[in-house]
Amino acid sequence: MKEFELKYGCNPNQKPSKIYMDNGSELPIEVLSGRPGYINFLDAFNSYQLVKELKVATKLPSAASFKHVSPAGAAVAVPLDDILKKIYFVEDIPGFDESPLAWAYARARGTDRMSSFGDWIALSDVCDKATALIIKREVSDGVIAPGYTDEALEILKLKRKGAYNIVKIDENYTPDPIERKQVYGITFEQGRNELKIDNDILSDVVTAKKEIPEDAKRDLIISLITLKYTQSNSVCYAKGGQTIGVGAGQQSRVHCTRLAGNKADVWFLRQHPKTLGLQFKEGMALADKNNCIDVYVSEDYEDVLGDDVWQNFFAVRPEPLTREEKKAYLATMSGVSLGSDAFFPFSDNIERARRSGVEYIAEPGGSIRDDLVIECADKYGMAMAFTKIRLFHH
Repeated sequence: MKEFELKYGCNPNQKPSKIYMDNGSELPIEVLSGRPGYINFLDAFNSYQLVKELKVATKLPSAASFKHVSPAGAAVAVPLDDILKKIYFVEDIPGFDESPLAWAYARARGTDRMSSFGDWIALSDVCDKATALIIKREVSDGVIAPGYTDEALEILKLKRKGAYNIVKIDENYTPDPIERKQVYGITFEQGRNELKIDNDILSDVVTAKKEIPEDAKRDLIISLITLKYTQSNSVCYAKGGQTIGVGAGQQSRVHCTRLAGNKADVWFLRQHPKTLGLQFKEGMALADKNNCIDVYVSEDYEDVLGDDVWQNFFAVRPEPLTREEKKAYLATMSGVSLGSDAFFPFSDNIERARRSGVEYIAEPGGSIRDDLVIECADKYGMAMAFTKIRLFHH
């Protein structure tokens, strides 16, 4: 297949639309089901690069959940404890405990379940049955992977009454080292961002605390590779082999830090005993449960707990999760890693990160205020590495 005609571009009025190779060669993909659109393919190709790079860096199966050309979540294959299985809604998935790829996607989708609604999925490895069963129950636009088992393909082809987008990509495809795009009829050209991200870029630890444990290094690498494919400015929090908060596309870096930190807080509050104890109304859809949980842990909890509305969501009326309870619970959060795609110009980023349990930071350095940022990190006993690499993505 040398070109694939799309229904339309970013919007229905943008026609004609297609994807093809400039050199006239075959596309490195096969569409096994559905008819992916312009934004679907932007998500597919960006997300697959991310998981392929994560797999190379960590040697673990990897997955990503993409929305509008930025990751809502990314993760590698780390086993889940019972609490994570519960909050990710995978407790009853047959074969889950034997599928590292399913662990990775459950974690990626679990980073920010609100943002992942209607996601595009990328998998580093052949999609197996357990992973397909998770995808089957989630609201999603499509998936890209280097292959699918017969069982997985059969499950996925039934999704959306046979219209679910399933794309197979040649895992040996190597893109041209020069990439181009047009804006306003003008062609831009640059070398692909082939920068390798591994533990070596974490060697320049500039804080008084020098030790970064191996699992934190892994999480910092996950955050940095995620940022490489996130619309800038961007900041990413990670813990336990997965992202837990991604702040993308903000003009102010501290706004990225706040946005990602707020998402990390929601991720953690989903594990609060009161949240775990919510008794939902029978037959409630998974997406509605996610929305309800998101409101329950927010300051707008009355929207789901009010006298005239709680019966729409719950079998038993829950007690509110108070501001004091949330603050106390979040104070126990620790061991979080944070990556930034460019330097922190002010220490306010460190102050905000600390409130979400950040102990390890990777950022380029190079600000005229580096000394103040280091001083703030030292105040909280953090370890911070200057990577000397910028990861802008547009």
